[in-house]
Amino acid sequence: MKTFLSLSIALLLTDSSFAQDYAMEQLENSPRHHEWVTIESNERTLHNFVVYPETSEKAPVVIVIHENRGLNAWARSFADQLAAKGFIAVAPDLISNTVKGIEKTTDFETSDAAREAIYSLEPDHVTTDLMNVLEYAKTIEAGNGTFAVAGFCWGGSQSFRFATNAGDAIDVAFVFYGTGPDAEEAYADIQVPVYGFYGGNDERVNSTIPRSEEAMNEFNKTYEYEIYEGAGHAYMRSGDDPEKPEDDANVVARNQSWERLVELLNSL
Repeated sequence: MKTFLSLSIALLLTDSSFAQDYAMEQLENSPRHHEWVTIESNERTLHNFVVYPETSEKAPVVIVIHENRGLNAWARSFADQLAAKGFIAVAPDLISNTVKGIEKTTDFETSDAAREAIYSLEPDHVTTDLMNVLEYAKTIEAGNGTFAVAGFCWGGSQSFRFATNAGDAIDVAFVFYGTGPDAEEAYADIQVPVYGFYGGNDERVNSTIPRSEEAMNEFNKTYEYEIYEGAGHAYMRSGDDPEKPEDDANVVARNQSWERLVELLNSL
């Protein structure tokens, strides 16, 4: 009885976003080529999940920056879905080998433990990692020389921040419910368009949009965003759940965001 109770409590404490059975099923049933690629960055081995589209032509490369729970099943399934749209996806596991004895996100006992590791990262180390991932992306022979970055939640903020550091080495940044830099002068260094995607029921993030918009306008930068009414934070993940009805606000926002994202990528 005691063993059963302990197991039940452990299962209850496991974050649903960490398990994500539907995302795992999508990955397992995908016909696309998946591979893990390692690079050296910040004096440790950084793991990257790479997915290729089924196409006879060279394709843009999109660097996918995960949420604050690490490179979980949903983040990898998003990379696979990007490849299904015709793009090469490179999704770095930014907390791989940052904690002793932990190779990848999936090695953490809980998503809370992964989140703690995320918030222990030094911002400059994240930038170095992303720069090194970008250098790897440039070596992908199937790439067409176009590079985008797309991030979610914590990763959305990192996508915005990376735009301030990457110069013209990338072509566009996509920010999904992430905040912009705090320092106004940081926006002056952005050389590429930034496109935002936000849920209407996410005032914590949305309250920062005017600050970013004002700074981007001041420095004559392109910042265009959409707010999807009724959708909450992390709607791209929650809206991916096949058990939810089609008229669910998160599902609607997720589908509309996909259409917008693909259209923007195809316009590069």
